[in-house]
Amino acid sequence: MRHIIFGGDGFVGRHLAPKLVADGHEVVVADIARSDLAHYAQARFVHCDVTDAPSVRALGIEADDMVYNLSAKMLSPIQARAKRHDFFWPVNYNGTENIIQAMDAAGARNLVHFTTDMIYGHTVYQPMTEDHPVAPLGEYGLSKLKTEELAAQWRERGMNISLFRPRLIIGPGRLGILEKLFKLIDWNLPVPMIGSGKNPYQFISVFDCAEAARLAFKAGVPNEAYNLGSLNPPSVRKLLGDLISHAGSRSILIPTPGWAVKRTLDLLDWMNLPLMDPEQYLIADEDCLLDVSKGKRDLGWVPQYRDEDMLIAAYSEYRAKIGGAHAPAVSHAPAE
Repeated sequence: MRHIIFGGDGFVGRHLAPKLVADGHEVVVADIARSDLAHYAQARFVHCDVTDAPSVRALGIEADDMVYNLSAKMLSPIQARAKRHDFFWPVNYNGTENIIQAMDAAGARNLVHFTTDMIYGHTVYQPMTEDHPVAPLGEYGLSKLKTEELAAQWRERGMNISLFRPRLIIGPGRLGILEKLFKLIDWNLPVPMIGSGKNPYQFISVFDCAEAARLAFKAGVPNEAYNLGSLNPPSVRKLLGDLISHAGSRSILIPTPGWAVKRTLDLLDWMNLPLMDPEQYLIADEDCLLDVSKGKRDLGWVPQYRDEDMLIAAYSEYRAKIGGAHAPAVSHAPAE
């Protein structure tokens, strides 16, 4: 069976592709750019722009192909409010629609598609299971929710579509908003928290995301949605405090009144001068904890990496990127 990974040169795809190659599958990476990755010695790259329907059709999907959609516009870099719809929707929604329509035309029926936990919006109850109410707080989450609704329609027409809703994905090659945090710590500046910092903060490793996609294929592509998050995440205060200690920084954590910070960020957002996306700061002091037990029950998937180790590894990568030497490289250590 051939495996086609849309957005496969990106963050999750560059870890999924070698897994599939190692399993002995023919792998095609479809993306708008090609990096110098070792697995291209065995995987084939095809230039493809998911926002362009003819480009997707030209890929030549076949009925027996297994398809993965990892193409997406993310919350980093931060977009001004006036630009968000045009930034997120062409790739996140229209791209997904183009892929599914090309699959349908070819008779292909199996798709693994990544959305986001941002479809949930504010926490109604926690831990948040996959049937938690959905109410996205911005264009990113909304664009992803609409792809889930699209998937539901195509499931009724005979497709098998497994959906994954990850928390903030972390791992080699992506720093995103964390780079701002790391600069504060490097400069020994105070690190403000939105709220008290007593709430948990949950990441998910890029390696665990790639394994979830592989296991969905192995399980026959269930018509289900799955949360992706770490196990037993620490509080924001502990997570950041441990990082500051690891870095040898003199930074201190500053709790703030969450409501006041959010209203200030709302004002800046209204002025099209955002420091963070509302989908990030509006839930920053909430207990946004994903229940990931369904993935274990259905797929045999169990997250292997701890939040503390993931954050320190990201900081080490940041230090290496800027030529620093005082932060030793830390590999992702499996969770206990």
